[in-house]
Amino acid sequence: MAGVEVHYRIRRPILLEARFQVRGFTALLGESGVGKTTLLKALAGLIPAEGRPFAGLPPERRPVGYLPQDLALFPHMTAWENVAFPLAGPDRQERALALLERVGLREHAGKRPAQLSGGQKQRVALARALAREPELLLLDEPTSSLDPLTKGRVLGELVELIRREGVPALAVSHDPDLARMADWLLVMGRGRILQEGPPEEVLAAPKEVEVARLLGYENLFPVRLREGGVEVQGVFLRLPLPPWARPGEAAWLGVRAEEVLVVREDRPLPRENLLEGVLEGLHPEGLAYRGRLAGPIPLNLLLPRHVQERLRLLPGQRVRVVLKPRYLHLMPGEAKEDLEGKPKLVP
Repeated sequence: MAGVEVHYRIRRPILLEARFQVRGFTALLGESGVGKTTLLKALAGLIPAEGRPFAGLPPERRPVGYLPQDLALFPHMTAWENVAFPLAGPDRQERALALLERVGLREHAGKRPAQLSGGQKQRVALARALAREPELLLLDEPTSSLDPLTKGRVLGELVELIRREGVPALAVSHDPDLARMADWLLVMGRGRILQEGPPEEVLAAPKEVEVARLLGYENLFPVRLREGGVEVQGVFLRLPLPPWARPGEAAWLGVRAEEVLVVREDRPLPRENLLEGVLEGLHPEGLAYRGRLAGPIPLNLLLPRHVQERLRLLPGQRVRVVLKPRYLHLMPGEAKEDLEGKPKLVP
């Protein structure tokens, strides 16, 4: 898998230092304002920065293909003319058509951007970026302009095209769906990389509560570590403690909504981590049902459709759930209350 080592220091418009790897198709997740687009522009040479690779080279000499969020296609040009824009020589059109062939758009070469779908525009922009024979591709929010109904398919096709080209790619986004398609995942906080690794590892084991929030952990609680488990809001939950955990210290506990498991009353009850409460609200969400359990530990839950069809749960119903130890994830960190009395991470 092709890769690139990056170490950049940026002073303006925000202070940022980032050291990470780009491996195959790499997704960089982070909230708005943390510096994702700033980092892309620095790599493209559009804003001043220090570091490697490409330090000191002007934008036109960097072997970088850049797909901005708005794609920046010229509306008065056809698809092949857009692709040919960075090319020179009498064979510009032939080379542009060959690039459109590589992204599966040869038959649309004569169309202008307004006549193309969102996914087709992305592929034209990709073909134009490939015309520079880049050593690194940069994509800014590639899901932002896609129809939600077709986003998964279109994005999957784009990622597969990039993999086929064999060019390392860095795609910045705040969309967790992108993370699941990546070969390598980066999570960015304000001015720094919080965590990187294979997506399955980062998604399953975030190292910080800020990473967990970005990756969709809806149930996050400040806890006190105890022998053999944790105490959260006066309730003891059993789970194996990681090597860094010391009884008596504070930490954070995370559990995904889809891993809060409703107990079937016709089966033996679990012997540990069993909680009871009242179901507050339950509504369909795609092929699942989302609800909230009011109890000793308030929990968001997401039920697969087949589970709800079997249990037929109703709002106001008293139910029991189990938090299996293997689905409980501990992270270091203190907590204090914000102005509304809610726990938040101590910086």
